Amino acid sequence: MLSYLHGFHAGNHADVFKHSVLTLLLQTFTTKPKPLTYLETHAGAGVYDLTSVQAHKTGEYGEGIGRLWAQKSEFPELFAYFNAISALNATNECVRYSGSPQLAQFCLRDADRLILMELHPKEAQTLRHQLGSDSRIHIHHRDGFEGLPALLPPKPSRGVVLIDPPYELKTEVNQLVKSVVAAHQRWASGCYVIWYPRLAVQRDQSAQLLNRLARHFSELLIAELWTRPQANDFGMHGSGLVFINAPWQFSLQLQALLPRLAAVLTVTPNSLSNSGWSIKTITNANNQ
Repeated sequence: MLSYLHGFHAGNHADVFKHSVLTLLLQTFTTKPKPLTYLETHAGAGVYDLTSVQAHKTGEYGEGIGRLWAQKSEFPELFAYFNAISALNATNECVRYSGSPQLAQFCLRDADRLILMELHPKEAQTLRHQLGSDSRIHIHHRDGFEGLPALLPPKPSRGVVLIDPPYELKTEVNQLVKSVVAAHQRWASGCYVIWYPRLAVQRDQSAQLLNRLARHFSELLIAELWTRPQANDFGMHGSGLVFINAPWQFSLQLQALLPRLAAVLTVTPNSLSNSGWSIKTITNANNQ
């Protein structure tokens, strides 16, 4: 688990999907004056250099932020996302990319609070270097699955949790579900956002994750975006986000954004009709 470094994947299509939706969500929360807490279980390094050896080894950012950055004028609703990235770059070229902690830092206000957890020693050290001087931010070098319920309920008591583990180990789905259930028992009003990858058939755990979460929660809002058809290889063709306690009518914002975002990020448009994205709600009457 400690072998994962997000620098190899920073700015890829999954990051663009996750981060653009996250900024929309935080904009929704900050329209009201009441302060909020943002928590993240797997924060990473906070900011990423797209000219680094890691980024160039995979080149994944080219099919993610590289595509969207050239068309950012077509996405006015993502102004906060683009402005956060622009704040890191001296020119209009995108060579430094925002991780979710830096995006949250940019979007949130003086009275808001950020709690960031990262287990990898090097990543946690870099995170402290990048964001640690901000008095609103509290950084914990610890296991996010363990730390999330332990740090709840937060103050302010209104807020958002982002959970996006690397899913390197088969046990992570079990750890994730247990952590979210325990967290929700301590803080039922929080908005929980869970990211997951969509992988080749033999490796994909998304159905298992969604089914297990659905047993515990009365309603889940699920959004997915994929850039190529699912294949029998080891690549990530797309990703998804699960929302517990999504804001009222947030799905309408997603419905307006995702078709256009998928059109920009899709690698093989001729093989995908109008199916590069999906939004659905799962309800469980037994948990209501």
